[in-house]
Amino acid sequence: MNQPISCIERRRFLQQSGMGLGALGLSSLLAEESRMAPGPANRHFPGKARHVIHFFLNGGPSHVDTFDHKPALSQLVGKTLPPNLLTERKTGAALPSPFRFRNYGESGLLVSELFSRTAEHADKLAVVRSMYAEVPNHEPSLMLMNCGDSVQSRPSVGAWTLYGLGSENQNLPGFVAMCPGGLPIKDSENWQAGFLPGNCQGTWIDSQHKEVSRLIENINHPQISTADQRRQLALLRQLNLSHRESRSDDRLEARIRSFELAFRMQRDADEAFDLSHEPAHIQQLYGDGVHARQTLIARRLIERGVRYVQLWHGAGQPWDNHANIESAHRNLAQQIDQPIAALLTDLEQRGLLEETLIIWGGEFGRTPTVELAADGRPQSGRDHNHWGFTVWLAGAGIRGGSVYGATDELGFRAAENPVSVHDLHATILHCLGFDHRQLTFRYAGRDFRLTDVHGNVIAPICT
Repeated sequence: MNQPISCIERRRFLQQSGMGLGALGLSSLLAEESRMAPGPANRHFPGKARHVIHFFLNGGPSHVDTFDHKPALSQLVGKTLPPNLLTERKTGAALPSPFRFRNYGESGLLVSELFSRTAEHADKLAVVRSMYAEVPNHEPSLMLMNCGDSVQSRPSVGAWTLYGLGSENQNLPGFVAMCPGGLPIKDSENWQAGFLPGNCQGTWIDSQHKEVSRLIENINHPQISTADQRRQLALLRQLNLSHRESRSDDRLEARIRSFELAFRMQRDADEAFDLSHEPAHIQQLYGDGVHARQTLIARRLIERGVRYVQLWHGAGQPWDNHANIESAHRNLAQQIDQPIAALLTDLEQRGLLEETLIIWGGEFGRTPTVELAADGRPQSGRDHNHWGFTVWLAGAGIRGGSVYGATDELGFRAAENPVSVHDLHATILHCLGFDHRQLTFRYAGRDFRLTDVHGNVIAPICT
């Protein structure tokens, strides 16, 4: 599946036609081009997912404290384990989880008390306990999980999803990343379009705000009317077309589309992001706080055709708990456990879970050993661990109540059916109806894909 065919010739013909037909038709042309990605009709097979909601736990949640119970750690408490797996920092003795685990659902899935509400949906979850990444550093692991490469700048998973499926709603972005407070500039690459068409770029929303006017900057023009804005855009369109006549520049195409989308969003985004339209019992279901709000907004967005919504958690206070992991992880989990459970309930009762893929996880896991301070004292926390960690999936195309793979007895390394990040990405695309080996884009003389030259679908968790 290759790059969409350019519409330069059609646009030139229409622009040169009489009575300004070209200028009048630009908006519809742009809308058509944004649908020129392969789209559902051209998927490789009938994928069950049409939307994705990705809970991304920034910093690396501990798998041995959430979804990968390791009772052997309690038997080795205080005993120093062989340093056969190196991470970033020095670690010491085994550190048993301070959280209680119990079985949930007919599947008997073992889940920590940290996610007791999410665990009520155990029979919907497919838990992959044998993930592994490449390095124990945040920035490259963030890029690997979100863009498929830990070194090179590449399009994000959301951008590939939008490129593959096309857009359902021309008045809203097809890919939205909600990250309260934002990330450093360098980390915005985690929702980038890269070399894919500009309309595949993720739109960042600062979800720490409640008011729509602050959630989406410049949603309302403070000085001129909608009609005047329309005339301004018409003039800008004509100037851009005149400039483009003798040039071919995808950046200009992306800029034109961004202006058009921004104008259309003034009408539709206000309603989509306004939670006052939700009944009280639904708002109570999700709970209070920024993560409850952004999770409910995510449901409203996919209802309106948005393809990929990424919900960042831990941007300001990450899951990177090198010390005091009991209190830190408990506090972080309390912020998102209820919203995640509410989303699963809400999607199911609306018939949307069967077409929405849910993903939960971070960039890596954490060590089963305690991290040591510079003076050798234990800090009651865990270091980064890229050798083995957990993600789970639910919804469209996923076999619920299943567990795939395992780490070793202590939770250090993926030991049974190891799953790479490329395998996870191949599985996501499979649920969407794409063979990851065929969803490609030609750039710099090469056909690129999300999974590069790697990846195998995790078939046992797929329906």
